[in-house]
Amino acid sequence: MTLAWTQQTLPAPFDAERCKTGFERWLDLARKPVWESMAERFAQMAENPDQHQVLAALFGNSPYLTSLALRDPDMIAEAFDKGLDHAFDVALDDVKSAASAAGTDQPTAMMRVRRAKRRAALVIALADISKSWDLVQITAAISKTAETTLNYTLAHCLSATARQRNLAIPYPDDPLRECGIYAIGMGKLGANELNYSSDIDLIFLYDGEKIGWVDPDRMQQILVRMVRDVTRIMEERTGDGYVFRTDLRLRPDPASTPPILSALAAETYYETVGQNWERAAMIKARIVAGDYAAGQEFLKILRPFVWRKHLDFLAIQDIHSIKRQINALRGGSKVNVPGHNIKLGRGGIREIEFFAQTQQLIWGGREVSLRCRSTCDALRELCEFKQISDVVRDELLEAYEFLRNVEHRLQMTHDQQTQTLPETEEGLAALACFLGYDTSDGFKSDLMGYLRRVESHYAELFEEDSPLGGSEGSLVFTGTEDDPETIEQLRQMGFENASMISSTVRGWHHGRYRATRSRRAREILTELMPTLLKSLSETTNPDMAFRAFDEFLKGLPAGVQLFSLLTANPELLRLLAQIAGTAPRMAKYLGRNASVLDYVLMSGFNDELPDAQTMLNQLNEQLSQPGAEMVEQWLDIARQWANDQKFRIDVQTIHNRHTPHQAGRALADVADVAIRGLFPRIAKDFAQKHGGFDEGGLAVFALGKHGGQELSPGSDLDMVFVYDVPEGYDESDGEKPLSPGHYFIRLSQRYINALSAPTAEGVLFETDLRLRPSGSKGPLACHFNSFDAYQNNEAWTWEHMALTRLRPVYGPEKLQQKVMACTRTVLCKQRDPHKLLRDVYDMRNRMAASKGSDQAWDVKLRRGGLVDLEFIAQYLQLNHAHDHPEILSSTTRKVFKRLGKAGILPAEEAAWLANASSFWLALQAMIRLTTEGRFNPDNASTDLRRMLASAGQCEDFAELEQKLGDTADGVKQIYDRLITEPAEKLGPVQQPD
Repeated sequence: MTLAWTQQTLPAPFDAERCKTGFERWLDLARKPVWESMAERFAQMAENPDQHQVLAALFGNSPYLTSLALRDPDMIAEAFDKGLDHAFDVALDDVKSAASAAGTDQPTAMMRVRRAKRRAALVIALADISKSWDLVQITAAISKTAETTLNYTLAHCLSATARQRNLAIPYPDDPLRECGIYAIGMGKLGANELNYSSDIDLIFLYDGEKIGWVDPDRMQQILVRMVRDVTRIMEERTGDGYVFRTDLRLRPDPASTPPILSALAAETYYETVGQNWERAAMIKARIVAGDYAAGQEFLKILRPFVWRKHLDFLAIQDIHSIKRQINALRGGSKVNVPGHNIKLGRGGIREIEFFAQTQQLIWGGREVSLRCRSTCDALRELCEFKQISDVVRDELLEAYEFLRNVEHRLQMTHDQQTQTLPETEEGLAALACFLGYDTSDGFKSDLMGYLRRVESHYAELFEEDSPLGGSEGSLVFTGTEDDPETIEQLRQMGFENASMISSTVRGWHHGRYRATRSRRAREILTELMPTLLKSLSETTNPDMAFRAFDEFLKGLPAGVQLFSLLTANPELLRLLAQIAGTAPRMAKYLGRNASVLDYVLMSGFNDELPDAQTMLNQLNEQLSQPGAEMVEQWLDIARQWANDQKFRIDVQTIHNRHTPHQAGRALADVADVAIRGLFPRIAKDFAQKHGGFDEGGLAVFALGKHGGQELSPGSDLDMVFVYDVPEGYDESDGEKPLSPGHYFIRLSQRYINALSAPTAEGVLFETDLRLRPSGSKGPLACHFNSFDAYQNNEAWTWEHMALTRLRPVYGPEKLQQKVMACTRTVLCKQRDPHKLLRDVYDMRNRMAASKGSDQAWDVKLRRGGLVDLEFIAQYLQLNHAHDHPEILSSTTRKVFKRLGKAGILPAEEAAWLANASSFWLALQAMIRLTTEGRFNPDNASTDLRRMLASAGQCEDFAELEQKLGDTADGVKQIYDRLITEPAEKLGPVQQPD
């Protein structure tokens, strides 16, 4: 019997020897018991001229198809005897009904789907090489094979899961019916365009409300195991072959999500962080297995995500970026026949698909007819919609059909998932023969013509776009995989861990941080990315700068406003990159307080720092603005103002635009101004309920670095509160009166909260009141008489050392003067020099034992560091102020200058100690600005080393390290001469008998 399809023009066998061997093995089939009954039929097929030609086309061109024909020769007979359509139906008979999978054991299920795939593949190949089916029928048949076998496999796995009593399915005899679980076919499967050896791209989802959970706590675990079983059964190779390779990487955020998601989770993802490339992928989405009705409802819900009402030209850039990513992956930037990738290379299948998909995304929101899954249908509809000409449509359709046929022949030969043309002339000749060409030259000529035409049409749509990497080359972060060209570009820019950077940026685009969850934020960030990476790469440690920027981004509450600001102001982006590269502590702060970047753009940001009175006028103006009438509003205004000022000082510090003394003084001024601006308002608000006192009041004093106007970034404010009221005032005169002690203690607490309580604008300053009389056990505020009595009669030597740095900040002028006069009297007391020396010596040794450091860069606590320097200044003041009260000052540098002037220290040594104070303060400020935790010079970037050297007034880091050691040694020698050696000569205190 002869059918018309066997008389088609078939490809000649390229390998005559292999063809001969194939026929010998074909006739040998009759000797096998299983085929004995068909021996005569096999001989007839080999002898019939038309049927012989079909077998020769298989045997002489494709080892893979030869193996299929010899394994299932009855399918060849079925096709010859009853036709290709009938044979294809027969091939899928065993798995046509998914319901029949219920109750089957796994070996049987695996054998059935493999046998069905194998037999269907053979029939489809016969239809293809004989040109009996057109391209649409071929790809639809492959897609149907995948869909049918997948449904059977899913039904088997779902039934098995239910039998294990993990799930309760509505219809055990028909597992997929209303089961609530479904698979979305993506890419070519979704479009019914599978190629001969294609993966199947799937997204598995479930509707939790439709599934009966026997064990709800293990729901996700159960479904994940089931989906893994499905994919294993589909792709595992056994003696019966395999079915289809599966790919689940097109699901939402595959790096951080399980193989199956709830429909609600997927819907939320697409609505909030879905990207343009995912919209493009969803054009072809189709339910291919499971509960089709539930799946259709999901795709209906997703329609607004894919098809936007407004023209979406931004999609072009993203879609093109995917194409360039593929070019880089496959090396397809040039058209060259040997080794060219006909799918992903220039002029290939993917360019035709993207040509259609991009315009579908742009216009499909308005024109429903463009919402078709098939590439060819989309091209026809675009022509109807007048977006492309008849010529473009026809040329792209012809090229698409030609290239898909080439793809199929490549894959039929050895069942390889390839679209790459052979590198050798012999390989090209074999492929040309399989396609029906007499010579490879004719094939090459036709192929080049199609590739050039596709490349030309694609270029008109895309090639004028500015590259995503700007002048830096390709910087593409779409999809789910690293783009090799981007990885190489990042390495050339100076990033060492390019893969980490690529993965992190993709995470930004997946909306893993709050700042990138909105579509608009991600779009702006995409535009910003080349400039951002270039700015980060220009730091001396780009990887560290990138990690710090990532921390910054992680802390941002939102992104659109900031990203827009950075886009409009590249100099701001460069500053941010510099901060990220050299000052990760500042970058982390910026992540929580990004609004300060607005302040950078204001005129005067880089000007000389204003004085305290000017700043107080500015703050009072803001605190007095209309609508600022509540305490909470005052706190936020003060915090925003102070944070702006501190950031300005910090930026000028890292740019070395002022001396450490100027910076320390400025930071202290900011603290003073915040206190002077806020506290009167806090006191007035407090008095509305509790009244006040006609005379007296509460005064605030600074101690420590705040008192010495030597604040470093992040320093606490050491404070003391002292109040005074005349005798006879037993309580305040308000609606809810309080005794003076209670009144001022509670007001002090209000003051502390005003400084340190966190609000939406952050914390103003952390406070430390442990230096108050009686320390942490004493009241927050003490009466002047108590302060006076304590300092004169009870205070320890170390408390008087701290008192050398007392400075008034706010409160009644008369009370401030009284406290400072008392302090001066205490500091100028005649002291027992031996006791003073022993006390200072012992206290420093106790501090060294409990908090000491042997780290060279611990500039505060190391021997010869800042603490030793301050102990020298404080000891000498307490020892000599009785005779030389003019040496007293709250600022250490000034103390040394005055000690030199008074002749207590040699003038040269006093000047050296003053400079040593500046040196330590400068290093401490820069280290605190730029480093979290302990500074390690081995991990410091070149930029940071340069900044530290500049802060220390050194030519380079090596000179700075030398100066570090020399300064510590010098301070230690002076400390030992003035304190250690005399104290040790005194010996221990003699205890009375």
